[in-house]
Amino acid sequence: MTPPTTPANTPSPAPQPTVTVIIPAHNEELGLPATLRSITSQSVPPDKIIVIDDGSTDRTGEIAASHGVTVLRPPRNLGSKAKAQNHALPHCNTDLILAVDADTVLAPDYIERLKPVFSDPAVQVAAGNVQTRFTRTPWERGRSTEYLFGFHWHRPIQQLANSPMVCSGCCSMFRRTALTEFGGFPERTIVEDMDFTWSQQLEGHRAVYVSDAVAWAADPETLTYLRKQVWRWMAGFMQNVRLHLPRLLTRKPMLATWIIVALLEILVAPLWWATPVLLTTTFFDEPVPYAMAWWAGGELLLTLPALLYAARRRRLPLGQVLFNLPFVYLNKAVNLYYAWKALLVELILVPLHLSRGLVVYEKGR
Repeated sequence: MTPPTTPANTPSPAPQPTVTVIIPAHNEELGLPATLRSITSQSVPPDKIIVIDDGSTDRTGEIAASHGVTVLRPPRNLGSKAKAQNHALPHCNTDLILAVDADTVLAPDYIERLKPVFSDPAVQVAAGNVQTRFTRTPWERGRSTEYLFGFHWHRPIQQLANSPMVCSGCCSMFRRTALTEFGGFPERTIVEDMDFTWSQQLEGHRAVYVSDAVAWAADPETLTYLRKQVWRWMAGFMQNVRLHLPRLLTRKPMLATWIIVALLEILVAPLWWATPVLLTTTFFDEPVPYAMAWWAGGELLLTLPALLYAARRRRLPLGQVLFNLPFVYLNKAVNLYYAWKALLVELILVPLHLSRGLVVYEKGR
């Protein structure tokens, strides 16, 4: 006869991994309060919160301290997000580290949704679905369309293939031992999130995209800041291509495939944008309205289905999503210019020792 189960012989539940949130902040007095409120109100609260007041000249440190979190103040501005994060790393003794930008707001269940993926010991980094906090200016509206498309089309496909291109640096969770064994957040490129994501996959570990964990990032409001951010992103992408792609071709071919596709898209984009002109000036001799209609129809066919799905998934008004769609072409023009500049500088001039590439970190807002 089987003896009844008693508390004495009932297995104890596995201990839950502990979490430290680190927030690098330089002159973030406006955005930081909302970020801290979103973190302190998590359904599964973190065990520790650290704000790195990295040489701020405003009230960033004072605001952080008023929320009862740990505030670290380096003796001088460290110069990049990765360096500020590394300044906090020795103060972290938890199983997991969640790095959050000081202008990013997390959904109340963000930590709750990310923690379970680390039950797989192969997972070293994970991040959720990033959307725009504001859609006030043309550049923010364009970015909202980019995020809706990218995080509901590209990223899920990459996750299905176990090869995410990047775990977004504004809201990524890391296994602390992976960071310490790697030597901290990588400082050798200008985009530490992509560098770490590719490096871990090269070593046979996993990076994970969690679509139901949502974060809202504050994006550039003006062309000036958009240009700074996109130049950093594109230069950082090309730096990682130069650093990692040869090994990815043999060790992680699916991730290498996404990278090559991205490079091909950059190369052929000018031809696609010039298609209406080519249709009206070459031997096709099509009328201008017909050429523009053909081109616009192709764009909508490639874009609209994913946006409709994203709007439904995020419960966004369809009219708002469609209204923001034309603004994405302003952002695409900026993206293309800096993608080609980055390709020239980082993949041609740097190997020829004619340029140092982008080495100075500039904020994007």
